[in-house]
Amino acid sequence: MQNDFCHIELNTTDLVGAKKFYFALFDWDTEEMPMPGGQPYVILKPGKGPMGGMMRSPEPSALPTWLVYITVDNVEASSKKAAELGGKVLLGKTPVTDMGHFAVIQDPQGAVFAAWEPIKK
Repeated sequence: MQNDFCHIELNTTDLVGAKKFYFALFDWDTEEMPMPGGQPYVILKPGKGPMGGMMRSPEPSALPTWLVYITVDNVEASSKKAAELGGKVLLGKTPVTDMGHFAVIQDPQGAVFAAWEPIKK
């Protein structure tokens, strides 16, 4: 696997404000889908590059931030290897409906990313 950047996601405390800003700034196609708990997930469809999304942050006190997702063959193996290399697993393997699993990892320098393992169909 090439370990491509596959998804970029904005977690924000102000989804309405973020949508207004980014949609005025960029010409992205979008689509909303419901998430558990009733909050919408806004899918961003730029003309080129990886897809993205916006959602209300599950942690209300967290600063708004963009999170990049990198495709891996195995989330658990990648998480283990990251920890062995001095990284820290912030959120272990987590399912996303019928699409795949992800884990949130912090590198030794403090940067955060998500490892994404799509379901093999």
